Amino acid sequence: MTPFRVTCVIPALNAAPTLDAVVSGVRAALPANAVIVVVDDGSRDGTYDVARDIADVAIRLPENRGKGAALRAGFATALELGVEAVLTIDADGQHDPACAPALVDALITADLVVGARPRSRQMPAGRRLTNLLSAAAVSRCIGQPVPDAQCGFRAIRADVVANVNPHGDRYEFETGFLIIAARRGYRVAFVPVPTRYGAPVPSQFRSVRDSVRIVSTLWRFGAGASV
Repeated sequence: MTPFRVTCVIPALNAAPTLDAVVSGVRAALPANAVIVVVDDGSRDGTYDVARDIADVAIRLPENRGKGAALRAGFATALELGVEAVLTIDADGQHDPACAPALVDALITADLVVGARPRSRQMPAGRRLTNLLSAAAVSRCIGQPVPDAQCGFRAIRADVVANVNPHGDRYEFETGFLIIAARRGYRVAFVPVPTRYGAPVPSQFRSVRDSVRIVSTLWRFGAGASV
């Protein structure tokens, strides 16, 4: 059982059909004192109503601001709770909550742990390409092999959450977070995790829009952006 006091932050957008199962899975996987924080990112369905019923803390953003903004709001709450580690997991059911302890336990020797998804044929072709290219680019940015730069299933020590605050409110937030943390000397590790595609709630990642944002972030850091 993990030695860390953990808050799990779940950014959620139109995830009413899957949110209950994700939260239940996380509760079953983590210690009983873990706190579940769901951030509803301006959903148009019943996501917030589900969150109020099953989460320890439910936050509602009045309009859709992006995954990065939702994570930032959840991180602020986690720090207020005084926890030692933060786990993030997507609300769409693609991640297996049973893997949560493996990510959190890896914080014994790391500061930031990122799930590494297999690039199998189950991963949509467009996502495989962007995943491969972003991983290669981030590897060059931080000087260490990166098998997956975009996975939202992560475990992070609280001091890293407090001291790393990248620009951007959407998917580029996670890319920037990884780069800044590594460049500041925090230890980054990767844990293999399975991914379940074809979930009832489709991924909110938009190949063109979000890829452009991620590329812009990579360009900034490749050009020597300050961390």
